[in-house]
Amino acid sequence: MKKQTRRILSKTVLYLISLGLLVSFSICANFNVILSFLLISMFVYLKITEFRKAKKTNILHISLLFLIGLACAVFINNYTNFSPYYIPVPALAMLTVVLFTNLELALLISFCLSMFIGFIFQGDIFLICIMFLGSMAGSFFIYKIRQRYKIIQAGILVSFIMIVSLTIVSYIPEAGIMSLSSSPNIVPAAINGILSAFLVAGALPIFEFLFKVVTNISLLELSDFNHPLLKRLVLEAPGTYHHSLLVGNLAEVAAEAINANSLLARVGAYYHDIGKLEKPEYFSENQDRTLSRHEQLKASMSKLVIINHVKDGISLAKNHKLNSAIIEFIEQHHGTSLVFYFYRRALAESKNKEDVKEDVFRYTGPKPQSKETAIVLLADSVEAACRALDAPNAQRIEEVVHTIINNKFIDGQLDECDLTLKDLNKIDKTFIHILSAIYHSRIEYPEIKSENNSR
Repeated sequence: MKKQTRRILSKTVLYLISLGLLVSFSICANFNVILSFLLISMFVYLKITEFRKAKKTNILHISLLFLIGLACAVFINNYTNFSPYYIPVPALAMLTVVLFTNLELALLISFCLSMFIGFIFQGDIFLICIMFLGSMAGSFFIYKIRQRYKIIQAGILVSFIMIVSLTIVSYIPEAGIMSLSSSPNIVPAAINGILSAFLVAGALPIFEFLFKVVTNISLLELSDFNHPLLKRLVLEAPGTYHHSLLVGNLAEVAAEAINANSLLARVGAYYHDIGKLEKPEYFSENQDRTLSRHEQLKASMSKLVIINHVKDGISLAKNHKLNSAIIEFIEQHHGTSLVFYFYRRALAESKNKEDVKEDVFRYTGPKPQSKETAIVLLADSVEAACRALDAPNAQRIEEVVHTIINNKFIDGQLDECDLTLKDLNKIDKTFIHILSAIYHSRIEYPEIKSENNSR
């Protein structure tokens, strides 16, 4: 019901914004502009609906960025004498590509904005082309960026592209549609690129917070091992910390193999087990091999301790204000999997096996909703299983990886994500290659005796 209510509210807000915008345009613009806006809006809505289905892009977030550009154009046209080349279309295009990591979406938004702005300013075709060229250059340059300084470089590139374009246009013989595109606009165009860079750098944290998205730049900040949660893992649960690093490496390479977000997968893996900080001694990677705390507990109690590390992790993540994209890894890295070891132990302990319900021994989920969370689920399972092997070798590791991925698939843990069988095959090969290198069998070196002992 909550999701349905939010969906209805979102659509209502969108319709109200669109209606208000149409009314304001009808007051300050002519019929051609209104008709153009309707056609472009319809096209954008249809395309963004495709993106939303494929990439889970929120249409209201895209609409807000689009409307900011339109509002700037209307304001400059009706209430100022500023050049239209001050309109920050490149900034909105760059914000789109950084926030949603979707180049096609950024180009679509910048093209539609450029078209509409051109219509507002007497159908200036050169304004449309120059705005779109600058936006396209900036979007391509910062696609999948991982350093903030690249934003400044992108702004300089946008200024350069727009200045060069205007310089070329200034040598073209005068035409009726060219009233605005002349050399006096070179200074506004140059300022636009630099201004766009500063707008993107300054506004990015605000839009990340409003849209509840995490960008590559934020992910790199979260990957800093000085983060309080990661420092606690090192000190309080070193086994879990080492496990998380290995899972992160596996997830990153597997995500690259299937063109998923490798950085998101790696950073999500770093935090997926932070819930174990509450009771680290109850998890095998932090235990002494000769002693287990679970020997003193019933299977039902052990199951609660194991399953609760997900809830504890979500609580810790929210207390440290981690982004919801990272919290998804904590929630989904076990899906609704069965806590098999303690389920079998409960069956062995129970006199009446019918009293032991399998559902009680399953994680609460949800199942992985994205490729990245599904990869971490698989990486978490195969790394733990391979680490538990007494005498790991290439053949045994290959068998373990095949078995675990197949079991997760049969158990339905991958039903709600976008992984294909082809993707699973690539992930399988990647895991085997890396785990075989990590857990390869080692030669036993002969003991070196000192000269005194040899006599």
